[in-house]
Amino acid sequence: MAISDSLQVTKTRIAAACVAAGRAPDAVRLLVVSKTFPAAAVREAFEAGARAFGENYVQEGLAKIEALGELRRELDWHLIGPLQSNKTRPVAEQFDWVHSVDRLKVAQRLSEQRPPQLPPLNICLQINISGETSKSGLLPAEVATLAHQVAALPRLALRGLMAVPEPGPGALAQHQAMAALFAALQAEGLALDTLSLGMSADLEDAIRAGSTMVRVGSAIFGAR
Repeated sequence: MAISDSLQVTKTRIAAACVAAGRAPDAVRLLVVSKTFPAAAVREAFEAGARAFGENYVQEGLAKIEALGELRRELDWHLIGPLQSNKTRPVAEQFDWVHSVDRLKVAQRLSEQRPPQLPPLNICLQINISGETSKSGLLPAEVATLAHQVAALPRLALRGLMAVPEPGPGALAQHQAMAALFAALQAEGLALDTLSLGMSADLEDAIRAGSTMVRVGSAIFGAR
């Protein structure tokens, strides 16, 4: 299936999941995950209407940002993979969003290195909601402290939370736990608007729980 067709199928699927959850059809944003796919595939998705793209690896993302430089004003680039503190400068200078912040040191470096002429860098804290030792991210009990610290940093905009729940029968409960954590932070006065939750296989559960942004790659570009 062509990328344009797969993109439309995915958008229809998201809208249907929103309606089934009693939400507006356009309540959830689509982040197209372009990791491992070439800049030409990103361009094809752009021509089909996609505007937000997610990359897992800093260098790969930077290469695509450069290759598609003439589209820069029209694209939102999101880093969704792990970020080491020694790679924060190019991310602060080139990306629009970082979904994977789980340490104050990384947030401080992004804040210090974000060029003042650019809009604030949008930040999501990554949560290890399943408690898997193989995954990065904060444990739920650690989130509130870091959230308030990041929200106070200049040149950053704390937008919300991101997680990758463990697949299986317990996934919906993990999505719901993320939504509860998100609501608790809002109740503490944090102006959060983004719950980055759900991928190709589980976006319906994520939307049912309250996700506002789903990250979809294979359903659009095909198998990696």
